[in-house]
Amino acid sequence: MSQTTETTPVGAPVEEHERHPRRWWILAVVALAQLMVVLDATIVNIALPSAQKALGFSNGDRQWIVTAYALAFGSLLLLGGRIADLFGRKIVFLIGIVGFAGASALAGAAGSFEVLVAGRALQGLFGALLAPAALSLLTTTFTDAKERARGFAIYGAVAGSGAAVGLLLGGLLTEYFNWRWTLYVNLIIAVPAFIGGLLLLDRQKKAADRPRIDIPGTILVTTGLFSVVYGFSNANTYNWGSPMAWGFLAASAVLLVAFTWWQTKAAHPLLPLRVLLDRNRGASYLAMLVASVGMFGVFLFLTYYLQLTLSFSPVKTGLAFLPMVLALMVSAQLSTTMLVPRFGPRPVVPAGFGLAAAGLVWMTALGLDSTYAANVLPPLIVIGIGLGAVMPAAMSLATAGVAADDAGVASAAVNAMQQIGGSIGTALINTLAASAATGYLVGKDPTNKLVQAEALIHSYSTAYWWSAGFFAAGLVLAALLYRSGVPQQDPEAAPAVHM
Repeated sequence: MSQTTETTPVGAPVEEHERHPRRWWILAVVALAQLMVVLDATIVNIALPSAQKALGFSNGDRQWIVTAYALAFGSLLLLGGRIADLFGRKIVFLIGIVGFAGASALAGAAGSFEVLVAGRALQGLFGALLAPAALSLLTTTFTDAKERARGFAIYGAVAGSGAAVGLLLGGLLTEYFNWRWTLYVNLIIAVPAFIGGLLLLDRQKKAADRPRIDIPGTILVTTGLFSVVYGFSNANTYNWGSPMAWGFLAASAVLLVAFTWWQTKAAHPLLPLRVLLDRNRGASYLAMLVASVGMFGVFLFLTYYLQLTLSFSPVKTGLAFLPMVLALMVSAQLSTTMLVPRFGPRPVVPAGFGLAAAGLVWMTALGLDSTYAANVLPPLIVIGIGLGAVMPAAMSLATAGVAADDAGVASAAVNAMQQIGGSIGTALINTLAASAATGYLVGKDPTNKLVQAEALIHSYSTAYWWSAGFFAAGLVLAALLYRSGVPQQDPEAAPAVHM
């Protein structure tokens, strides 16, 4: 096996021998593994009432089915990324698939609440190995600019639409089988992903001077990210004034500042600051964070609206999101293969944020007498087009030009931004929506069914406004932080690896 470290400016031709001969098959395997990870962000949510009835746990305990996964996944991502860099992306990818499938089987077969939570936490742990290994494999496999853009368009579309696909699949499996199949389905996905990874991926050469894992940095960032996710989860469960919320969030700020300081001192830093300080990469990490916060208003509150107001079934609700998924996939291809290579990210990513914000503002007009075709579908398609312009481009640029030795941890940082953004969105927007519903009922008859329905509509509208506000903030940040012009690949960019 040999390596080539030659890279080419965006748009320049690359000789065929410099391209990985199995790159498109590798993309299929990596995208399949990524789909398995992102599905679990939403697929189990629709099954929670059925699981609760079967296992007999309380409403208060229900959140731990979601939180256990988020805590393990979010807090261990950077460590998982660095492990992939140090010990080989292929082996970590395969271990991640097997572990994730095994944890899914454990959770699916759970006969008690405790076993289900343990299985979900193990899913998060192995997901933290799998997700950064998958993205870094994509980064090191595609070095030709045009092919990289096409590959990241597909990968970004999978990552961006996975939550919506999870809603659809979760509804189908829960309605026509049972809740356990929302977990068992990962076994069906894992088998071809594992076989493909075993046969197609090259084994990474071990560096003679392989650095040690940064233990102090690992402890600081793991506890810091855990505190972020746990603090926002507690804010959603209790309130912002609870020490369980603000106490953990304050601790996370201290721990992450200490981690940043330590990375400037460590001999072998877990997350070298050179990965973050590139202007386009930094802008991309922020774009992923803000997009993940804003997406919460689309997926959760529109799901509530469709089911509780329009009386859609879980399956029909999932199908209702498909036009957005299709719009996202088309937009992803256009933005990453045509627009960013021609105009650069500075006009494209802000325009995507602007479209997504406009779609959410449009959705604030939804009411009790709205219909899906006339009132929901048009803004949903606009949001899909906007997200398709943001997420794949940001994912590609967040890992572009990263040295091969840092590809795993750079990829982990992308996934960490998504996870933290989702946690922030879950707690913050849910709290704001609940407060809006409570405020609407002041001075009205809370037992009146019409008043209750109007209060829900008001809370959904509040959520859409806030999500639109986050997308608007993303527009400003992206416009200010991205460099003008077409990005050039760094001479230190990740090399292609051939047999």
